[in-house]
Amino acid sequence: MTSITFQVKGMSCNHCVKSIEGALQEVGAAGKVDLAQGTVTVQYEEGKLSAASLKETIEEQGYDVVG
Repeated sequence: MTSITFQVKGMSCNHCVKSIEGALQEVGAAGKVDLAQGTVTVQYEEGKLSAASLKETIEEQGYDVVG
């Protein structure tokens, strides 16, 4: 498993956590949101998913991935 951490803007509540973690789970990744730090750490299988596709999954939920 590979792990990557994204800096994400616009997250503020438990709904944000559920939205992002649920969307990542649907594509086959395990996401952990840290509201205090404004980060999402994702564990995924390289070769099946890419950092770009994970970033897109988060952004499709209405959040801005920084960097």
